[in-house]
Amino acid sequence: MTATVLERRDVLEGIAAPKTITSEAQLKRYTAALLQLERRDHLTRAEKDLAEILTLLIEAFEEEHYPITKASPVEVLAELMTANGLRQKDIATILDRPESTVSALLSGKRPLTREHIEKLSKRFAVSPAVFF
Repeated sequence: MTATVLERRDVLEGIAAPKTITSEAQLKRYTAALLQLERRDHLTRAEKDLAEILTLLIEAFEEEHYPITKASPVEVLAELMTANGLRQKDIATILDRPESTVSALLSGKRPLTREHIEKLSKRFAVSPAVFF
């Protein structure tokens, strides 16, 4: 057998009939198998189906065991600022507003307007939906 055939068998070992994930060890196996499938150039129909099922099972387990809390618009903006090494004055420039306005936004004293969200989503290349 060729190495490719052996690799394809390896990824499918123990995952012939994927089931609901009930442990961290199972999550680890399924995630490793999914990553192996994603690295391949060409997948068979069965491998594509397996990748889709693994994705759904992994997402379901992670949503149940590692829920992500909803962030407020201010928390989103603060995180984007930190991730991009920006300060309050940089946001003032982006929004074309005085720093006092940005200070009020960041302290929660003023809400982000539609115009603010449009400018911020464009600057950070994110969907405006992240601010809602």
